Amino acid sequence: MILPSERWLPRVFLILLLAILALGAWQWRHGAPLSANLMELVPGTAPDALELLAEQRMQEPLNREILVLVGHAERPQAVDMARQLAEQWQASGLFDKVQWNLQADLPALRKQLLQGRLAMLAAKDREQLINQPQAFIEQRVQSLFDPFAGFSLVPSQDDWLGLTGRIQNNQPQHGAVQLDIGSGALVAEAEGRHWVLLRAHTRGNAFNMQLPLQVAELLRHSREQASQGDVQLLAASGLLYAANGQQQASREITWVGGGATLGILLLLLLAFRRWRALLAFVPVLVGMLFGAVACVALFGHMHVMTLVLGSSLIGVAVDYPLHYLSKSWSLKPWRSWPALRLTLPGLSLSLITSCIGYLALAWTPFPALTQIAAFSAAGLLGAYLSAVCLLPALLKGVELHPAQWPLRVAETLLSVREALLKRVPSPVLLALLALFCAGGLWQLESKNDIRQWVGAPPQLLQEAQAIARITGYQPTSQFFLVRAADQPQLLQRLKSLDERLQQLVNLGKLKGYLSLEQLLGQPAEQQQVREALKQLPNVWQPLLQLGVPLAALQAELQQLQDLPVADIDSALAGPLAEPYRPLWLGPNADGVAAMVSLQGLNDAALLQVQAHDLPGVQLVDRLGELNRVFAATQVSAAELKLASCVLIVLLLILPFGVGGALRLVALPLLAALCSLASLGWLGQPLTLFSLFGLLLVTAISVDYAILMREQIGGAAVSLLGTLLAALTTWLSFGLLAVSSTPAVSNFGLAVSLGLAFSFILAPWAGHTPHPTPEAERNPC
Repeated sequence: MILPSERWLPRVFLILLLAILALGAWQWRHGAPLSANLMELVPGTAPDALELLAEQRMQEPLNREILVLVGHAERPQAVDMARQLAEQWQASGLFDKVQWNLQADLPALRKQLLQGRLAMLAAKDREQLINQPQAFIEQRVQSLFDPFAGFSLVPSQDDWLGLTGRIQNNQPQHGAVQLDIGSGALVAEAEGRHWVLLRAHTRGNAFNMQLPLQVAELLRHSREQASQGDVQLLAASGLLYAANGQQQASREITWVGGGATLGILLLLLLAFRRWRALLAFVPVLVGMLFGAVACVALFGHMHVMTLVLGSSLIGVAVDYPLHYLSKSWSLKPWRSWPALRLTLPGLSLSLITSCIGYLALAWTPFPALTQIAAFSAAGLLGAYLSAVCLLPALLKGVELHPAQWPLRVAETLLSVREALLKRVPSPVLLALLALFCAGGLWQLESKNDIRQWVGAPPQLLQEAQAIARITGYQPTSQFFLVRAADQPQLLQRLKSLDERLQQLVNLGKLKGYLSLEQLLGQPAEQQQVREALKQLPNVWQPLLQLGVPLAALQAELQQLQDLPVADIDSALAGPLAEPYRPLWLGPNADGVAAMVSLQGLNDAALLQVQAHDLPGVQLVDRLGELNRVFAATQVSAAELKLASCVLIVLLLILPFGVGGALRLVALPLLAALCSLASLGWLGQPLTLFSLFGLLLVTAISVDYAILMREQIGGAAVSLLGTLLAALTTWLSFGLLAVSSTPAVSNFGLAVSLGLAFSFILAPWAGHTPHPTPEAERNPC
């Protein structure tokens, strides 16, 4: 007899499916709504607007610039190749600026030096001028006589006192990179080669889905071109890491999704020996569609990491049709709608428990896991609706005559279990399992690091390290944010911080730093220089003896007295201030703010001490802060796990009673504990991702326990259904375990181990008598 629901359920679902397809098409109308922004994956700590601006300013060079060293044994060849590459890259349209040499505006440089003679004088020169004016004049006389004193941008007749030369010589050095006078290139010498520095600034950033791949391809082409002339290229950029991440995600989506798909299709053919059995994959496709549409609807886009981890949904979603397809070993004849009605309660419980496990991830502070939770929960709902409403109609009239060898495998496994229990009773096995868990947990070590999100290839790391070694340029992710009521107070606070940082530099704990305080002095210090200059006529006799006209010295002195007090904005206007401009955050509602960038940090713990008791000075250590959040979230992840278990127990009390519900949840918990112990025995660390994986194990493996508890079709058929469900899930999560991204690999390994133990322990869930075959043949 055909029930009315068998007619209208497929039609209603098809209408819903068409609506979802239309929504998905509208979401993709401007292209794929995908994101590769790594910072979207990590928890936000709600920084204020100023701190957020500072972080964005510090991250911009990483996300928009590529640094290349062009190396050759002969300097002219290296310079020539750098020039060619710069021209080609500029013509590519990917960059708004490609610089291989310094194209200095000499008039502007001279003007800034002359106008900044009071403000930009270094602290040691200022102190000498104030306290030792005679020594100051003697050094100036020596420099006028010394032909090797160095090139000065300002002629002597415009600066007889030599203040501009002192300012010029105290500008921050770019590590081991030196200016090649002939070409204007910045060159470093190391490892028997001359390395020309080339810097390119992209029009977009590293989070653009196309730009990183285009830059990586351009670099690959440039390497091939350079190798023909025995020229070596070294490159470092966040763009290259982003390109590698996108390529890696694409590969992993292909082999995780593709591998799981092929494996599941092959398993369906081998088990059920009907081509139409492959229609069981329809709920998987529908589930992926529902997940993607829901994710974009909720978040506006979908991260590529969500696709990688979400592709493991394939193995879970296919379990729904397997619930009633596996009954073909006991139902004679097998029909789709009666089989569905027989298994619908267990199938519905499976959906709810799995969704509880996935949605528990949504309560963690990790945006990436919130996306994965939404994607997976919506995907499971779509797969369930497809399996319940559409698939039975597609399989209508199909008679399944499955292969008997899978059933014999299940019967053999049960026989082995029974033989084992005759020799070793369950309490003894439980004690042995407890010893196994205790030994593994004793060896388990915790590790949490934001770098687990990134599986960087060795070549990129080696080249970045080589560039840092050759150039001496070693930027760090930490920086200081300094706030003040006004500019004079800001410069004073920067000076206090400068004194402490200089001690770290002297101790070798810090390679260097860059601060606005190095660019100009405080207004009070500028006034001190002005007053000290008034005393120079008493000691400038050596300059007069050298032939410097008295009138020229007096005129210069008057020019210096007439210079205005410089502020930060005026000091940053000239070309010499280019390295300092990103440090100035300007005025805000509470005053003004600036940053201090760091180079070559050896001991991050020392930085926090430097900001102690300095008002307005804050260390911004995003990496360290995230790692601390990772560690703290382990506790909340464990709490979420327990809360999800309590919720599942409450859900299962009604159909199975208190004792049955506790048994059904205790087994997955024991499986999760065994998984943790296995990580310890394998030498794998316990990470936040391990715990997130075990959150899913608790929910997904309850399904196995329910199958074995109900024993519809007998213990062997139920175990076979459990085995098929476990195999399909392992095909997905097992492939994640071999991912090159540490976080994904750890997640997949934890889930795979947990599901393996869940399958092994599932038979202990069943003890109730199962219905007779006659009852199964007449389920309605």
